[in-house]
Amino acid sequence: MPFTKSRQKKPYGAKHIRKYLNKELKKLKRFLDNNLDFYKYYRSNNSFLDEKMFLRGNHDIKLWLDTYYFQCDQTFSTSHDYKVAKIMANDLIQVYIEDQLYNKFQKDKSKAQKKLKWTGSKVALIELIYALHYQNVFDNGNNDIREVAQYFESAFGVDLGNFYQTYLELRNRKMNRTKFLDALRETLIKKMDELDEK
Repeated sequence: MPFTKSRQKKPYGAKHIRKYLNKELKKLKRFLDNNLDFYKYYRSNNSFLDEKMFLRGNHDIKLWLDTYYFQCDQTFSTSHDYKVAKIMANDLIQVYIEDQLYNKFQKDKSKAQKKLKWTGSKVALIELIYALHYQNVFDNGNNDIREVAQYFESAFGVDLGNFYQTYLELRNRKMNRTKFLDALRETLIKKMDELDEK
């Protein structure tokens, strides 16, 4: 794996470490680019080629075959198990590197974190608050909706006004009762697809 191989060469100093970690991310991206067709097959949870890729002694030279396969014990390995293992490992390495880059260095950069301001609509925020509250994600659901709303008001510098009334209006919508949540889901899936294609 690219990151673990070169880990011994990790430099000292925040600036040099940041540069090094970004370089390691580029290596992971290069592996993904070089194996994009297989990566898309693997990520889409298809299985129509599994018989050729994941059964021993059943390889197909035309199916994204690594030279590694010809060096390994073919009575033990299949033609694509190493590639899947590498993708899984690279996913974990990417999470680790991004955690190092974005959490560690952000903490160093600013002790007093800038407060975020909610710039979406109040209706959208109320929809989100109720969805999170009903999912019991705050204190295992052991709180009142007013507490959750007040926390969001304080955290994002917004006055939600009579949020009960707004929620009633959301419930009474004939169509698009969860307009904001639907848009969130669509945007996230679209962005994931775009990143997979890069």
